[in-house]
Amino acid sequence: MKESTGTGATAEPAIRVEGIKVRQPSTGRTLLSEVSFEVAAGESVAIVGESGSGKSLTVRAMLGLLPQGLEATGQVRIAGERVDDDPRARRRQRGGVVSLLMQDPFTLLNPLRRAGRQIADGLPKGADAAVEVPRLLAEVGLPANVAGRYPFQLSGGMRQRIGLAAALAGGPRVLVADEPTTALDATTQREVLSLIRRVQRERDMAFVLITHDLRLAFSTCDRVMVMYAGRVMETGSAAAVRHEQFHPYTRALLAAEPPADRRLAVIPSVPGAVPAHDAAAGRCGFADRCSLAVPECRTGVPEPRPVRVSGNVREGRLSACLRAAELPAPPAPEPGVVSRPPVAAEPVLEVRDLRRWFAGSPHPALAGVSLTVAPGEVVGVVGESGSGKTTLARCVAGLERPDGGAILLGGADCSDYGRMGRAAVRQARRISQMIFQDPYSTLNPARTVGATLREALWADGRPAGPDDLARLLESVGLARDMAGMRPAGLSGGERQRVAIARAVAGEPRLLICDEPVSALDVSVQAQVLGLLAELRERLSMAMLFITHDLAVVRQIADRLYVLESGTCVETGLADRVLDAPEHPYTRTLLASVPDGSGDWLD
Repeated sequence: MKESTGTGATAEPAIRVEGIKVRQPSTGRTLLSEVSFEVAAGESVAIVGESGSGKSLTVRAMLGLLPQGLEATGQVRIAGERVDDDPRARRRQRGGVVSLLMQDPFTLLNPLRRAGRQIADGLPKGADAAVEVPRLLAEVGLPANVAGRYPFQLSGGMRQRIGLAAALAGGPRVLVADEPTTALDATTQREVLSLIRRVQRERDMAFVLITHDLRLAFSTCDRVMVMYAGRVMETGSAAAVRHEQFHPYTRALLAAEPPADRRLAVIPSVPGAVPAHDAAAGRCGFADRCSLAVPECRTGVPEPRPVRVSGNVREGRLSACLRAAELPAPPAPEPGVVSRPPVAAEPVLEVRDLRRWFAGSPHPALAGVSLTVAPGEVVGVVGESGSGKTTLARCVAGLERPDGGAILLGGADCSDYGRMGRAAVRQARRISQMIFQDPYSTLNPARTVGATLREALWADGRPAGPDDLARLLESVGLARDMAGMRPAGLSGGERQRVAIARAVAGEPRLLICDEPVSALDVSVQAQVLGLLAELRERLSMAMLFITHDLAVVRQIADRLYVLESGTCVETGLADRVLDAPEHPYTRTLLASVPDGSGDWLD
């Protein structure tokens, strides 16, 4: 399968992958099947899909970085050299010809080595580190003195810039970035991606971006390749795919991304989860989740082929859907209700002039923040990393002790859990519970789901028999037989649902949600947001919703507080703040939300 390489095409692509397959010989399982694509010098291609779709596995197979126990077949040529059958060629190319920028800036770097040393390690033999390291730091927008700092002394954005400088040190012709901004806030994300694209164009590098975010792909890359269950579903130029999608899965992914400019009644989500490649053998892998599937979709495997509409071929467009040319227009999403003002009642949470300093920091984490949350109300707190929003959530939850101010839960002073009696702490826990960000570190890996939830029910004095556990699981959309499973056997979305079940087991009046969907794929994110909205209506729970994602907060919050450097710079009804922001910082945050256009980074 060969497709148009678009802008920057040359006789020999920088990357040519033909028919890559990945198998697990010990079990006979196939994980990836017949993936082919090309990337020209100076061109950028995004590989898009949910977790489990095969996008990272494709790149690891291409680079020879598969986990132990997996093997790849197929042809891979990088910079004109075939490398799939020559391990020495792969090793020779790493760093100098092809370089990899990993996902998490907080684990990307060695914590025991200074930034300059980590950049110098990637330089070609004989290069003068004293000259090259400052040059590379300048190229990624950092001052030379950053070379002497350790990773813990740097922000997430600075760490990712150091990682990029290290990736560029060998002068690669190909740069691969695996979700390089997922852990960053919106403004830092935009800065890092703008930097990557500028450097890529200046160096005429081929660039491959792995992401689950279609709008981000449209805004960043020349072309997109959508994957699902180890196969390619759709490819085309970013502008063309943004305008018109020829596979139901691409449409579903795009619909599941919440818009920042309006509120929807319901964010469309894709039911179920990505199946294993073998589980979808002999049929379209998306058929069981597709409302447009026909019997033929389950009797063969559709291969990507040119799209023909009314007899005309859409140039550069490939789709693995049997009905690509006849897909009905997607339904327009139903608009949601506008933000609701708080009810006239005693707040379930009141924060007064909250202050928090951390040792060694020249600035306060919180510098006199005040807010209220009314019964049944959802209050969003937004801002960049370092704005103080998570510190605020941890203080409210009793996990941090403020240095000044007051926190009232249900009218009772809960500013310092260390000075409260057991009965007062127990009452505070009944009023509020917290949902943390990372579903993969939230749950005890040694305990079953049932044991975790049973403990939460017992702590609130509620019955915890099998039927009680089943009702709790079903209330968050999970099957009752999941009680016997451990976290390792659950998907990210399932783990977060278990974490939500644990938090709502005692039916608290307030949920403190600290970035509860930022680590999830967009389709799972939509499911979890829908679940939180349903719980809010059914149980009349109030929520303090912490996030850096303005598109997400638009869908769920009634009121907003915008934090900058520990200070609230703007507050009001969510729709008013997001439609007509008054503070420049709020306008900057809004401008950093990917809009899917090709000029977003310019």
